[in-house]
Amino acid sequence: MLVKGEIAGMKISARNKISGRVTGIQKGNAMATVSIDGGSLKLTSAITRQAIDELQLSNGDAVTAVIKATEVVLQKAA
Repeated sequence: MLVKGEIAGMKISARNKISGRVTGIQKGNAMATVSIDGGSLKLTSAITRQAIDELQLSNGDAVTAVIKATEVVLQKAA
């Protein structure tokens, strides 16, 4: 899940939160991927295209990736 802007004071059950900036957006017909630079961590989030439009996400936006541990997929770098 992505949150645009600050999440300070927002109460959520997920304990894993990584703040960063949007570095790329690739839109498909229904889904999109958002690349995030979280400093030492680089993330890619798959969310709906509708969510991208509703959040009005663009490169450079501050976001926080909220991650439930049960939803993580790892890929070994080549």
